[in-house]
Amino acid sequence: VLDEADRMLDMGFEPQIMKILLDIRPDRQTVMTSATWPDGIRRLAKSYLKDPIIVYVGTLDLAAVDTVEQKIVIIPEEEKRAFTRFFIDTMKSDDKVIIFVGKKLTADDLSSDFGLQGIPVQSLHGNREQCDREQALEDFKKGRVRILIATDLASRGLDVQDITHVFNFDFPRNIEEYVHRVGRTGRAGRMGEAVTLVTRNDWRIASELIDILERGNQVIPEELISMAERYKQFQLKKEMEKDLGRPWGRPRKGF
Repeated sequence: VLDEADRMLDMGFEPQIMKILLDIRPDRQTVMTSATWPDGIRRLAKSYLKDPIIVYVGTLDLAAVDTVEQKIVIIPEEEKRAFTRFFIDTMKSDDKVIIFVGKKLTADDLSSDFGLQGIPVQSLHGNREQCDREQALEDFKKGRVRILIATDLASRGLDVQDITHVFNFDFPRNIEEYVHRVGRTGRAGRMGEAVTLVTRNDWRIASELIDILERGNQVIPEELISMAERYKQFQLKKEMEKDLGRPWGRPRKGF
């Protein structure tokens, strides 16, 4: 059983997966599960699964769940912490939020900052001991803390039905992970809200993010549309320079 195959590919484990499939008996039965259906998964299935039967729920198009309202905030990098504190201060007493960050160090840093400000939080990432991770999840599930700061370790497989908000402090590495994060709220028939901070350094994902928002009939900020157009023009210019054989300097991100 190859569970979370897309996640394993994203983490660079394709050589290990290939070795396992080549080393085990040829008359095996294989089950491969994946929350998304990117090119890497299609290639893996085609190469190593014999006459596979595909079972899927819903559509193969990448889309966030329709029970989540997605809000995009275009913001300078240096203002993200202040905005996050503002968001926490406006939470209702029965709200529960996962704050997703891109690095373990950021999770520890934010947890420390909020703790010093008297805000009860827990953190969840791969550098914490297993017992500490279990305690963090138990505290969050039972409502001892209403704020969980986590890396993408918590974007899959975490089933806490009363999460009201997902807050993306850092945008994830790819759009698939964004969809997984958003899916942590709006579960079991409840409505949820996802707030995502986007900086100029995230301009490469603007177009894909717009596609996700359009599929969910969400509000698309004009700044995000402009960001996507600028990145498109940058890519076109880069290709033209490449075709002409001219050196291409390091771009100034976002603008």
